[in-house]
Amino acid sequence: MSKPITVGITQGDINGISYELIIKTLLDARMLEVCTPVVYGSSKVLSYHRKLTPHGTEFNYNVIHQVEQAHARKSNILNITDQEIKVDLGEATAVAGQAALEALELASNDLLANKLAAVVTAPVNKRIMQSDQFHFSGHTEYFAEKTNTKDFLMLMVSGKLRIGTVTTHCALKDVSQKLSKNLILNKIKVLNQSLVTDFACTKPRIAVLSLNPHAGEG
Repeated sequence: MSKPITVGITQGDINGISYELIIKTLLDARMLEVCTPVVYGSSKVLSYHRKLTPHGTEFNYNVIHQVEQAHARKSNILNITDQEIKVDLGEATAVAGQAALEALELASNDLLANKLAAVVTAPVNKRIMQSDQFHFSGHTEYFAEKTNTKDFLMLMVSGKLRIGTVTTHCALKDVSQKLSKNLILNKIKVLNQSLVTDFACTKPRIAVLSLNPHAGEG
């Protein structure tokens, strides 16, 4: 069998549902058939959540300190620090924000160094992550700047359906001010290219949906 791709998974918000999602996902043995997962986080925080997650104690993993040490076809946790990280479930704390950012930075650096095939980001609280290193409205904008990408698109994928958003992370009242013909056309071009390159759609069919929640007559 060919060697599975190595995928980095950021720990996200340690006070939220991130570790529960990661544990439940990686408990499915089918995941290890397609990739070697490397969770960028803390083995101590993982152990904490492992005890709280249904069937979490059945989740086995290897502790590593750099991605090259990852065991193929096994789950790996890459310690971003050996220090204790305080977990306050359900709370938005600066500690959690810093931990999420550190995991994201390390994983994205390894991705750019071609040590990972892809990065999956667990949910974060973007507000508590704000700092000199993270001044973005979301992961999409972060990766765009990190990779010096000017034309980018957020995709939501389910089955054969792919939805690209023209605007991201803004209030509904601000959408109309951000829209323009050029912006819409640019996003359609990016989506078309992605469908051809990333999803092997030789002749993509793209429909444009506008959100207009009963704006009134005229």
